[in-house]
Amino acid sequence: MTAEVVLPSESLSESFVRARGPGGQHVNTTESAVQLRFIPALCPDLSGAARHRLKRLAGHRWTAAGEVVIVAEEFRSQERNRAEARARLVELVRRALAPPPPPRRPTKPSRAARQRRVTAKKQRGQIKAARRAPGRDD
Repeated sequence: MTAEVVLPSESLSESFVRARGPGGQHVNTTESAVQLRFIPALCPDLSGAARHRLKRLAGHRWTAAGEVVIVAEEFRSQERNRAEARARLVELVRRALAPPPPPRRPTKPSRAARQRRVTAKKQRGQIKAARRAPGRDD
């Protein structure tokens, strides 16, 4: 798959099912949709942290058995659906392999920024006070 991770063939299995939706007379006779199952436990190149990120990224595609199931049924051709399912799996694993960004360190506004904020608020209040009718003390 990439230079550092190779998905072994024993960790992948494909099954073909009938696609949903309209398709004419041919739709009930062909199994053009693809279910690609990937078992991360059989891939030694995936670290524990990468598996955890893969599980989080996979979401509802992660099964109770610990598999990732990708269903591709966009195209009418079985071969195009196979290629689409594999491309989606590769993208999912690539995203899981990328290390997460460092956590954001919260910062406080500087004293000058706080002073500018208060000054701007006072100016805005003066503008609004000037709009009021004279003699009203609210």
